[in-house]
Amino acid sequence: MTTTKRQRILFLCTGNSARSQMAEGLLRHFAGDRYEVFSAGTRPSGLNPNAVTAMAELGINIAGSRSKSVDEFAGQQFDYVFTVCDNARESCPIFPGGGKRLHESFEDPAATPADHQLGVFRKVRDQISERLQDFLRCEC
Repeated sequence: MTTTKRQRILFLCTGNSARSQMAEGLLRHFAGDRYEVFSAGTRPSGLNPNAVTAMAELGINIAGSRSKSVDEFAGQQFDYVFTVCDNARESCPIFPGGGKRLHESFEDPAATPADHQLGVFRKVRDQISERLQDFLRCEC
């Protein structure tokens, strides 16, 4: 019996509060059987409740997640390191143990005025979802 090793992916953001958390939840939902998926931040700041709400609307529960520092993953090997904001890409230009680097900067939904935030969280969630589906189609 051949066991296929799942590829490891790390999503990086600044606070690991929204974009990287949503990316982790989405990829686990789409292809968790194919990947070990993690997320972290260069300056973790706690899980944003609007990220939890936006993901729950798709039936994906990230409520039990926590913000993690990229330092928690020091020395680990990853097949892909995917930065989802420019700040993370600039703060962490080389991630030891990182394989292929991918980057796409998504708007920070938490920077939006509170009365419009949930709508922006939904928009960013959907943009991340589209990007991850493209990734899964070509794995690039």
